[in-house]
Amino acid sequence: MTLSTRLFGWFSGVGKAASEVLPVRLGGQTLSRTLATPPARMAGFDQALVWVTVALLMWGLIMVYSASVAMPDNPRFSRYAHTHFLLRHVLSLFVAFVVAALAFQVPMATWEKVAPWLFVVSLLLLILVLLPFIGKGVNGARRWISLGFMNFQPSELAKFAVLLYAADYMVRKMEVKERFFRAVMPMAIAIAVVGVLLLAEPDMGAFMVISVIAMGILFLGGVNARMFFLIAAVVVVAFGLMVMLSEWRRERIFAYLDPWSDKYSMGKGYQLSHSLIAFGRGEIFGVGLGGSIEKLHWLPEAHTDFLMAVIGEEFGLMGVLAVIGLFMWMTRRIMHIGRQSIALDRLFAGLVAQGVGIWMGFQTFINIGVNLGALPTKGLTLPLMSYGGSAILMNLIALAVVLRIDYENRVLMRGGRV
Repeated sequence: MTLSTRLFGWFSGVGKAASEVLPVRLGGQTLSRTLATPPARMAGFDQALVWVTVALLMWGLIMVYSASVAMPDNPRFSRYAHTHFLLRHVLSLFVAFVVAALAFQVPMATWEKVAPWLFVVSLLLLILVLLPFIGKGVNGARRWISLGFMNFQPSELAKFAVLLYAADYMVRKMEVKERFFRAVMPMAIAIAVVGVLLLAEPDMGAFMVISVIAMGILFLGGVNARMFFLIAAVVVVAFGLMVMLSEWRRERIFAYLDPWSDKYSMGKGYQLSHSLIAFGRGEIFGVGLGGSIEKLHWLPEAHTDFLMAVIGEEFGLMGVLAVIGLFMWMTRRIMHIGRQSIALDRLFAGLVAQGVGIWMGFQTFINIGVNLGALPTKGLTLPLMSYGGSAILMNLIALAVVLRIDYENRVLMRGGRV
């Protein structure tokens, strides 16, 4: 009996007589089917994942307003209204929801076909953002392209494009995954090109995330363990050299190790020291929504990279644990959808879903670690919550693709076609 035959009619055994039901076990769950079940018209999707995503987005919207409401009192932002960042964030959410709804309509077979071309487009945008008359520079970094209503960050598209490309690459190279040069080197060269372009911006944080996504997909795709650990060692050495050969990156590491010293407390350690003060003020239950003092021009980038510090100050340890819990559940659920897809012989879809899980989980880990002083400062936002139009847009597109994968899984398990 084939797997597809056994999985025919995923939920159709509910309410039937025991003699009509054949149990099937998949991914630790016991399923049932009847011998003759018509395909379902509407398979649905993971509503719990949707509601957790909405909860994080709405909480993030509230915190962006709380963290930015006092910014116009700073002469640097005096021309802005108190609701400036709130309204722009709302606009970003609206655009992201519309685009995500459209992305959900795209079958995974189409995503697989366009994966190489989307990767090429992301490379072109990473090149364009470096051009002075196209790319927009902020604080010494050239990472954005102005679209009028929002600033688009090509590195966010690159994360999604590399994810799709790596999954498609592993599906195409399954027969040579034991041979290092034929299986790994082309992918390594592609990631190296992306890395060179990102470091030129510079955006080492995005390069770290992309490297981890690609390595995770290679590992989950079945690359030989010895090759994987060799690649991991090369990546670690490469990032170590990047830090050692860059004076300002070395200074960041020294400031991270001792942010309270006279040399760094008012310089590269200033942001971290005030983030730690914010967490200290929050204690267990926080000072209350809107009660943060650190957001009042003390903590730079409170509404973007250091939003978690404001959450820690206003909601305390309980608020931080709640955010961590929501992201942990989301990551676990996304990885489960990926495993389920692989069990259905849909390798590309499964690797894409698990790649999104790695992306969300790793970037959240880095952001929270930086805010808590457990990791050196990096310019990475908190997914779904921090202010940033292109980040929110690509996060929701990625989650829409995961929901599409779950939807197609359900269709197949009910005996339909995708």
